[in-house]
Amino acid sequence: MKENILIDTHAHINSEKFDQERGKIITNAIENGIGGIINMGDTMESSQYVLELAQEYDICYAGVGVHPEEAFEMGKRDFDQLAIWAKNKKVVCIGEIGLDYYWEKDGEKRALQRRIFIQQLDLARQLNLPVCVHNRDAHGDTMEILKKEGRGIRGVMHCFSGSLEIARELVKMDWYIGVDGPLTFKNAAKLPEIVKEIPLERILVETDCPYMAPQPVRGKRNEPAYVRFVAEKLAELKGLDFETVQKQTTLNAISLYPRLEQG
Repeated sequence: MKENILIDTHAHINSEKFDQERGKIITNAIENGIGGIINMGDTMESSQYVLELAQEYDICYAGVGVHPEEAFEMGKRDFDQLAIWAKNKKVVCIGEIGLDYYWEKDGEKRALQRRIFIQQLDLARQLNLPVCVHNRDAHGDTMEILKKEGRGIRGVMHCFSGSLEIARELVKMDWYIGVDGPLTFKNAAKLPEIVKEIPLERILVETDCPYMAPQPVRGKRNEPAYVRFVAEKLAELKGLDFETVQKQTTLNAISLYPRLEQG
């Protein structure tokens, strides 16, 4: 994979919001210098679909997994199916997995989230794959689980929303932080300052499309082509030229997800 391209390391172009023009969105990404789009599954059904998209479009890759908001008591058949999908060379990780306490307040359902998070981390270890982790308002439990159950596993903290201390801990663990549209928002709060402190070699750029479109397209439906605005803001904050950020974040993505060069 070329270094003079950008990789949208977290997207959802499987979303129904793209049903009418998915091909056009992918073409637009290519024309804007995007060389890879990693679509993350969040249910069993969407995990199957993102793999189908990866097989249909050369530019697309996939993560397979169950998102905390979609948590259910997964059985052997479910994990066996994830493992079968994950053997495909275009599946780069187990994801999007993790914890979300923002939407879920029920104690038992939060416990369920933790169980399937741990189980999917174990699956990633068995398959020797990295993980993409969703963490919203669950910083303490997420880090505790990663330190205890995630030893030896590499990954990215998608759409990073934690503290500088957590970011530094992740760097020590050989992890990455993912930055999206919020980095460009005027009310971005602490994220720009955290990004300035974290080595560029530990940052991935992502859109999380169709959500959280960056400035100057905030309020519109997000798409992979817009990851360029995130990279441009990252370059501005780091005091670097765009080409440097483009090259390094692509190298970072390939380092975490080696199948980007194999698929």
